[in-house]
Amino acid sequence: MGTPHIGANRGDIAETILLPGDPLRAKYIADNFLEDCKLINKLRNMYGYTGKYKGMEITVFASGMGMPSMGIYAYELYKFYDVENIIRIGTCGALSPELELLDTILVNDSYTKGNFAMALKHVDEHLVESDSQLNELIVNSAKENNIKLIKGNVNCNEIFDYYDDKFEEFLKSLPKELKIIATEMESFALFYTAKSLGRKASCLLSVVDSRFKDEEVSADDRQNLLNDMIKVALDAIIK
Repeated sequence: MGTPHIGANRGDIAETILLPGDPLRAKYIADNFLEDCKLINKLRNMYGYTGKYKGMEITVFASGMGMPSMGIYAYELYKFYDVENIIRIGTCGALSPELELLDTILVNDSYTKGNFAMALKHVDEHLVESDSQLNELIVNSAKENNIKLIKGNVNCNEIFDYYDDKFEEFLKSLPKELKIIATEMESFALFYTAKSLGRKASCLLSVVDSRFKDEEVSADDRQNLLNDMIKVALDAIIK
């Protein structure tokens, strides 16, 4: 028996999940990294797969784009499928000129101007942290794989801000004390949902846009060329 948004049965989903936004990225991970893989959800075209990575059962599941969609899937996975740990693996835009395309970011804290916390718990909160224990596993995994990892805070926006034609004003509107280095659209919803339910969440991001360098990663590469981030997340899970 599933939920309104997930068609998988209880027991089909592992206690630790990789959660990309893009359903095709979930399929890519399943096809290229997991063994004995089974499609466990295709409801609403949000593909979910459960398989084994180096002998450990792992689920990879798509969350869709934006905080509302992330909030739905994170809540249902934690609440109704006994999921303990979720690592979001996604993409972001650089808000620091020091970032290069395809740099891998481990998110410390997520900031939003939005009202997700007010909607979920009726509290006026705009900053939430990731789980330190999961983050430590990810840091160790990156070191073992000799993959550069950049730790920092991110902005979680309610719109795709790459279309914002007032970029300098947008940068000035962010709290300077947070030293925000990148922007994306899902991490706050994931972290806050995990915090509300007493579960763990972390987030790895690959940089695919930079206004400072007038560069971006192609749509096809956004889907496929993120293997460093995926490997770091998977090797962290099996520790």
